[in-house]
Amino acid sequence: MNAFESDVRESVRKLAADILVKVDVKKAYADVLLDQALKKGSLSARDRSLLAEIVYGTLRWRGRIDSYLRQLTRQSLEESDAFIKNLLRITIYQVAFLDRIPDYAAVNEAVNLAKSNAGTRVSGFVNGVLRNFLRMNKESAPPDPNKSTVAALADFWSHPDWLIKMWIQYFSSDEIAALLQANNSQAPMALRVNSTRTNREVLLKVFQAEGIEASPTKWSPQGIVVHSQMPADQLAGFEEGLFQVQGESSQLIPYLLDPQAGENVLDACAAPGGKTTHISELMGDKGHVTATDVSLKGIMKINENAKRLGLQSVHAVQADMTNRLRGAPSETYDRILVDAPCSGLGTLRSHPEIKWNRDITDVARLHQLQKKILAQAAASVKSDGVLVYSTCTLIGAENENIVDEFLEHHREFVLDDAASYLPGQAKQLVRDKYFMALPHRHNTDGFFAARMRKVA
Repeated sequence: MNAFESDVRESVRKLAADILVKVDVKKAYADVLLDQALKKGSLSARDRSLLAEIVYGTLRWRGRIDSYLRQLTRQSLEESDAFIKNLLRITIYQVAFLDRIPDYAAVNEAVNLAKSNAGTRVSGFVNGVLRNFLRMNKESAPPDPNKSTVAALADFWSHPDWLIKMWIQYFSSDEIAALLQANNSQAPMALRVNSTRTNREVLLKVFQAEGIEASPTKWSPQGIVVHSQMPADQLAGFEEGLFQVQGESSQLIPYLLDPQAGENVLDACAAPGGKTTHISELMGDKGHVTATDVSLKGIMKINENAKRLGLQSVHAVQADMTNRLRGAPSETYDRILVDAPCSGLGTLRSHPEIKWNRDITDVARLHQLQKKILAQAAASVKSDGVLVYSTCTLIGAENENIVDEFLEHHREFVLDDAASYLPGQAKQLVRDKYFMALPHRHNTDGFFAARMRKVA
């Protein structure tokens, strides 16, 4: 490796450590920080890929990495300098999980970065920790969920204790390891074909002609998985509005709503507009789709996506759905989707930082918020109208418990069977009467939804 290559790699690792510090300290989203860093920098495609791999990989396996660090240093990780702590994390990730860089090179680059950022004494500490890690016995078999402690599962599969405790009660014991393992994999890039402008077969042929490797999704009839590693906005057809980036399980929620042409539909908490625009497409862009979000930036994103996709029926309104809806074109709706703010714990493949930035108090806080939003939305459903509640989390307190409490206090609503409204093979993605997509079973984000109908 020449001096220039070494400097570039060090800059990639410095960027990675800086991003992880912001994730730690500011609870920021890694994908947003990565996007900002890549737009500012002039990294090669190879180094852009390496930066993303280091950031996401370190976040996915941070629990196991920290279990190593606790054995290697007497200093509490919580009290450690944030940059040095994350520099150690990314180096251990490279050594333990990657084979692209020799161990000695990864350690030397970490020591150099420590020296330039914190001085000789700290670089000596970093060198000592990492050299001891290289000599450490790291071989271990996956723990048996039926016999192991929560702490052992947490360390090996890199999830927080509190989350594993909740999932042990929510899933069968033979599913736990599969779910934890799936959460540490990379999510596929999924697109939803804009049915008002093209169809899946045509878009797949466009991709094939452009040398873009892609295939149809298994569960969504409008979905495509892109296997080529390239940004979505650089794919053929993006500017022409032929598709919208949207996870496969998310694409299935509007089918539960079953919107019809000419209807008046509300999508609450709608940003960035993936489900909003899908609802409009399912209606043939005929009718009225009101999309609300509390964030002005969110409203701008909804409008941006609707414009690119060429949809005229979407009208975005800034509104707080915990209060009575004001400023919207209508007071009542044929169908309402509440895609509620949630802990996001079904999306750990794309957002691994969530498991470290959430705790059980967030679940309790969100439970109250979700109840309030759902009750407010229910007041605007017409007689014989439909109300769909969905989340991208796998926590009972945010899913079935919310619906159970709602139905207990709103006897005018009944729960429909989700399988009756899902397309094709997706009818299998159910648990009781609820829609439920799972990373380890379906290779999708974890999603939950309930379809309810107003009968009185």
